[in-house]
Amino acid sequence: MKKLLILLAFIISTNVKAQTDSISIKTSAVCETCKETIERDLSFVKGIISSSLDLKTHQLSVVYDSKKIDADKIRNEVAKIGYNADSVKADPQAFKRLPECCKKPHNE
Repeated sequence: MKKLLILLAFIISTNVKAQTDSISIKTSAVCETCKETIERDLSFVKGIISSSLDLKTHQLSVVYDSKKIDADKIRNEVAKIGYNADSVKADPQAFKRLPECCKKPHNE
């Protein structure tokens, strides 16, 4: 019976794999503090597997589980942190809480 339960648990766990997808999002991030803040905060969002911000291009690359979150929700999460995410504008209250170095506009 114990072997049967172990086998059943293994079969279930192999069938519940994440469906990973990725997205690239243009952000308003400007400095290393922005990078650290965005990557740290997104690491706590359910469904996001990894994120990496390229400060030179302001592009945020996100790998996520499409069964748990979608691209629009990810953009909204970035906006909640205080940064623009593609066409989604930063939450004004979250932007106010950012350090001064993160509020400098970048040249686009």
